[in-house]
Amino acid sequence: MRKHQRFSHRASDHFTEEHDDYDDYGHADDLGKRAKRRTRDDDEPAPARRGRLTEDARERLAQARDDAETADVPDGGDRWSNWDAADHGPQPWPEWLVTDLSAVDRELGIVKTGKEADVFLLERAVPGDDNRSCLLAAKRYRSNDHRMFHRDAGYLEGRRMRRSRENRAIENRTAFGRNLIAEQWAVAEFAALSRLWQLGAPVPYPVQRAGTELLLEFVGTDGASAPRLAQLRPEPDELLDLWRQLVDALSVLASAGLAHGDLSAFNLMVHDGRLVVIDLPQVVDVVANPRGEEFLERDVRNIAGWFTGRGLPPDVADPDELTAMLLEVARLG
Repeated sequence: MRKHQRFSHRASDHFTEEHDDYDDYGHADDLGKRAKRRTRDDDEPAPARRGRLTEDARERLAQARDDAETADVPDGGDRWSNWDAADHGPQPWPEWLVTDLSAVDRELGIVKTGKEADVFLLERAVPGDDNRSCLLAAKRYRSNDHRMFHRDAGYLEGRRMRRSRENRAIENRTAFGRNLIAEQWAVAEFAALSRLWQLGAPVPYPVQRAGTELLLEFVGTDGASAPRLAQLRPEPDELLDLWRQLVDALSVLASAGLAHGDLSAFNLMVHDGRLVVIDLPQVVDVVANPRGEEFLERDVRNIAGWFTGRGLPPDVADPDELTAMLLEVARLG
């Protein structure tokens, strides 16, 4: 098994974000026969139009796929690889990544629990081939009953679904709308990671997205996760180096018109001296979101406060100066 997975970033001049085309539920009116049509509740989607699946059919199809993934799995595995049914990360795919459809996924334990999602350590390996395996971080957003998307209203500004009915469901936080929000978080994080990876930002390689599960490059060594920045007490020289790495990373985000949205020392990892930005479901478009500048400024103040609290001189980690620079990079200054 690979001792650790090396980060290798490649810049790209273009990137096409992937968006889910959610089913549009509706029904035909009996013209001339109904004087008044009852408004359909968003939680009770009507059968889909011709050629589209109903919600029940979609659930049955999803269950059938789950059953296929776990059928006749070799001993020691939890499921067959679902690479063929997922959205993939940017090409060229890293050499360490196993993409064989004959590969088996095996869970090795939980890495982190969070308010919106849990992260598990996953091994993807080709049975019988000791040299064909890789470690992945499986980030799974919780089911609707346990989801805690805190303060999501501000983050969702600037993100619009393609259909007005879906927008209404999201605004009213119906069960259907909350499911769409969960999908939006996963889609947004996967798209942001893919885009930032191609731009050369220090983020984990986004392997694939299937529904609300993301498989990401595991940041660590021999199954041990790299520490969060919050866990470290860097010496002065290392602290300054990490700050400079952070400024470079935030500059890449700003050049793409993005802000992390929830940046803190807990959303940064340090692997072999390299700063890695993680947890990007709430990534904010600083141009489209009316509160974009506010989120960016808050990110900077939060993280600058951590660095100055660890001894970095305030004139080096000046939040006002860094915010102004990032807004200029994002062409908002």
